[in-house]
Amino acid sequence: MNAFKRWLKPVIEDNTCPRGKTFDYFIQILIIISLVSMAMETMPGYSPIYYTILQSIEAVCVIIFSIEYLLRIYAADKPFKYIFSFYGVVDLMAILPFYLTSFLDIRAVRVFRIFRVFRALKLVRYNRAMRRFHRAFQMIREELILFFMIALMVIFLAATGIYYFESEAQPEHFGSIPSSVWWSVVTLTTVGYGDAYPITAGGKMFTFFVLATGLGIVAVPAGLVATSLSKAREIEKEERKERESLEDRIS
Repeated sequence: MNAFKRWLKPVIEDNTCPRGKTFDYFIQILIIISLVSMAMETMPGYSPIYYTILQSIEAVCVIIFSIEYLLRIYAADKPFKYIFSFYGVVDLMAILPFYLTSFLDIRAVRVFRIFRVFRALKLVRYNRAMRRFHRAFQMIREELILFFMIALMVIFLAATGIYYFESEAQPEHFGSIPSSVWWSVVTLTTVGYGDAYPITAGGKMFTFFVLATGLGIVAVPAGLVATSLSKAREIEKEERKERESLEDRIS
C-alpha cells in the first residue's frame, strides 16, 4: 500500500479520527445542499439566473461526489466488493442521473433524475445512529425476511377470505381476489382508508379477526428492531472500549 492510500483510507473510512470527522461533516453538508437545491429546482416562476445558479450547485456537488466515489474505489481493499455493496450502489446512483441527463437529453432518460433522491441515503454512512440501524437490521435480516413472507401469505389469505364474504354484495370493491388485496393491505396495516369496507355480517366478523392479526403484524417487526437496536448499541460500546484500550496501549 503506497503512502497516499495509507493516508486516504482513514480519512474516508474512519470517522473517529479528526480528518475523518471533517471529511464526514463536509460530505453531509454537501448532501443536504444538494437535496435542498434539487427541491428548489421544482419551484416555478424563478428567473433563468436562479436556475443557472441551482444547476451550478448541482454540478459542483456531483463533481465532488464523483471524486469521492472514485477515491473510495481506489482506497478499498476489494474494489469490486465496494462497487456492488449497498453503499457503492447508493454512491453510484447519487451521481449517475446527472451524467445520463447531461449527455443524453431525451425524455426517457431524464426520468432517471428521480434517483437523485438516493443522495439522502448517502447520509446513512455518515451518521452513527443510522449505522446502528443498519447493523441492527443486519442482525435480524433473516427474521425480517421470514416475517414479511408470512405477512404476504396473510395478506393473500385475508384478500381471499373477504372476497368470498363480500364479492356478491360489493362486486365493485371485492369482485376478485386481486382487487381485494388493497383492502387486505390497508386493513392488516391498521390504516383503514375507508374506501372499501365490509357490509355483510360475515365480512364484518372476518374483518375483526383480520384487524386483530394486523395488530400483531405491526407489533412484531417493531419488537425485533427494538431488541436488535439495543444489542447493536451494546456492541458499539464494546467496540469503542476496545478501540480506546488499544489506543492507550499504543500510546
